[in-house]
Amino acid sequence: MSLDKPLAQTIDGSARRFLVVAACYNKDLVDAVLNSAISRLREAGVPDDGVDVLRVPGSGEVPYAVQLGLDTDEYDACIALGVLIRGGTNHHAIIAQSVTDALQMTALNLRVPVINGIIVAESREQAVERAAGGMDRGREFAEAALTMADLRGKREAVHVG
Repeated sequence: MSLDKPLAQTIDGSARRFLVVAACYNKDLVDAVLNSAISRLREAGVPDDGVDVLRVPGSGEVPYAVQLGLDTDEYDACIALGVLIRGGTNHHAIIAQSVTDALQMTALNLRVPVINGIIVAESREQAVERAAGGMDRGREFAEAALTMADLRGKREAVHVG
């Protein structure tokens, strides 16, 4: 992940609804990212009932839950969260690639922004730095969701009017 992140925009999220799908595997790290993301959404004015959280067993199950949630047409954007850490095999890379592909296809097919917040790390130390340390990826994922929901709302306003 790049350390050259964009500057946060000031976006009013008070009229937006977000779906957050979070894996339970590596729960302590995912919870840190989840709490940070929700905190950022609240800072932008998203009300308590403007965020729905679905929990799934692991990152591999995230795309299915995202699709189920977005099929309702209730959300302006979705944040998909999980933490994959390299073990003794490359299983984490296989899951990361399949999840990335599925999330992108869901976003394009349903025309709803899906922020890929699946952290892929070579070690637990890397994962901790990204999830609960100084990098604060949860905040970044929420900012991306706010920006994309705002973009989607502007596009729909142009087409409706």
